Amino acid sequence: MPVAGVPVTAHMLARARDAGIDRVVLATSYRAEVFEEYFGDGSAHGLELEYVTETEPLGTGGAIRNVAGRLRGGPDDPVVIFNGDILSGLDIQALIRRHAAADAAVTLHLTEVSDPRAFGVVPVDADGRVTEFLEKTPDPPTNLINAGCYVFRRSVIDSIAVGRPVSVERETFPALLAAGTPVMGYPDSTYWLDLGTPAAFVQGSRDLVTGRMASSALPGPVGDCLVLAGAVVAADAKIGGGATVGARARVGAGAAVDGAVLFDGAVVESGATVRDSVIGREAVIGPGVVLDGVVVGDGAVIERGNELRAGARVFPGAVLTAGAVRFSSDRT
Repeated sequence: MPVAGVPVTAHMLARARDAGIDRVVLATSYRAEVFEEYFGDGSAHGLELEYVTETEPLGTGGAIRNVAGRLRGGPDDPVVIFNGDILSGLDIQALIRRHAAADAAVTLHLTEVSDPRAFGVVPVDADGRVTEFLEKTPDPPTNLINAGCYVFRRSVIDSIAVGRPVSVERETFPALLAAGTPVMGYPDSTYWLDLGTPAAFVQGSRDLVTGRMASSALPGPVGDCLVLAGAVVAADAKIGGGATVGARARVGAGAAVDGAVLFDGAVVESGATVRDSVIGREAVIGPGVVLDGVVVGDGAVIERGNELRAGARVFPGAVLTAGAVRFSSDRT
C-alpha cells in the first residue's frame, strides 16, 4: 500500500537502513509474492533482503520463530523486530543500546496513547522492567502500550515453539516474566501511528508528506503536497494538506484535493472536492463530486452530483450513477 508515494514497507526499511541495519528478513504471508517483486534482493534500497513465507498463520511469535533459520547472529546477539503496519520515529539505535545496557532477553518499544483500551498495555517498574502484559483490558493501569518494535536476544527466538501458532503477547512474554527473565520497556514519545484504519492510513501519508514524520524514502521534497511523476494537475486546481497525487493521476480544473491519497492513475474531474480520502488506482471521481473521509476502490467510478462522507466505502469496480448518493440536504 503506497503511503506518501511508496509502500509503507519502504519507509520502514529506510528507517532500519538509516539506523545501521544492513540485512532484513521479511516474514510474509498474504500475497507474499508482491514484496519480492517490488523490493527484490534489497540492493536498490541499500539492504540485503531475504523472504520467508508462512503457509499457515503462525501468530506473532510463530512468525518470528519461522525466520530463525535465516538469522546469522550468535545466541546472545540482538535481533530487531518490526511490526509491518507501524509508522514510527523511534531512535532504533537507542532501543538497542537500552537492550544491551540492561542485558535483557527482550526490550520493547513502548509509547503512550490517550485511550489504551484497544491495545496491549505494558506496565513497567521504576527501573523500566516490564511487570505484566495485559491485552485489551477495559480498565488499563497504564497508557503505555506495546508499540510493535522489539529487540530480542537471539536465543529467545530459538526457544519459541516450532510449527504451531504462538502469540508473543499472550505466551512468550508472560512466560519470560514468570521465569524471572529480564524483559525491559523503552518508553518513547516520538511520532507513532498504527496504520490499521483508513483514517490512520490517510493521516500517516499526510504526516510523511508534510514532514511531521521523517522518512528518507519519501519520493520528493517535504511540503504541502506530493505530486508524483506523470501526474497532471490543472493550473487552478488546489492540492494541499499533505495530499499525494499518484503517478499518472489527473486532477481537473477547479478541483480541490485536501489531505487525500490518490493512487496511480486516479482521476479527479473538474470542480470535484476530495478531502481526507483514499482514491484507488484508475478510479474516476466525476465533476463536482464531494468526498470527505471516503475510501474508493480501484477502478470505481463516481459520476457527477454524488456526495459521500463519514467513512463511506465504494468497492473496486463499482459505479455510482449521477446523483445516486447525497449526505447533505437537497435544499439550497
